[in-house]
Amino acid sequence: MNIVFMGTPDFAVPCLRALLEDGHRVSLVVTQADKPKGRGHKLAPPPVKECALSHGLPVLQPPILKTDEVYEALRAVQPDCIVVAAYGKILSQRILDIPPLGCINVHASLLPKYRGAAPIQWAVLNGEKEAGVTTMRMNAGLDTGDMLLKSSRPVPDTMTGGELQALLAVDGAALLSETLRRLEAGELVPQPQDDTLSSYA
Repeated sequence: MNIVFMGTPDFAVPCLRALLEDGHRVSLVVTQADKPKGRGHKLAPPPVKECALSHGLPVLQPPILKTDEVYEALRAVQPDCIVVAAYGKILSQRILDIPPLGCINVHASLLPKYRGAAPIQWAVLNGEKEAGVTTMRMNAGLDTGDMLLKSSRPVPDTMTGGELQALLAVDGAALLSETLRRLEAGELVPQPQDDTLSSYA
């Protein structure tokens, strides 16, 4: 499958690696801008950019996603699917409409609970006994798209947010692989989210 991958932090790196290991063609990687880091405030690339460059993949780092230039760059590679994992920006409807197989998001919560940017941290803060990852078909809302697959794991009382994030990153990559395999085979049945059960993190 021809894929555009969009992601930024450490959490997203296993997903990008899984796409390559599964034999997909990643035509373009979109990530956020390099940012100052450390005491010297030297510009440092996001982890996804480092991974992409190490595999010789083209990288795009647009400061604003909703421009004609970005839209044309995405459309030009003719992706079958756009995969998003912790990218950090909302996709416009015209970008969502580019790939024929849609845009798939890997979100680190058991949706519809903990939509938004910090689901792992709030799961730990709230003492959740279970956490997980959901793949979903994206729409124009914030983590409101139809759910595809889920995986979950117990959260011991002693587990930190960092420890849970590392585990869910690996779980998310495995779930992405299964999601894309079943998407190609036409085996997925999207499930609408129950908005009455939702919360934002």
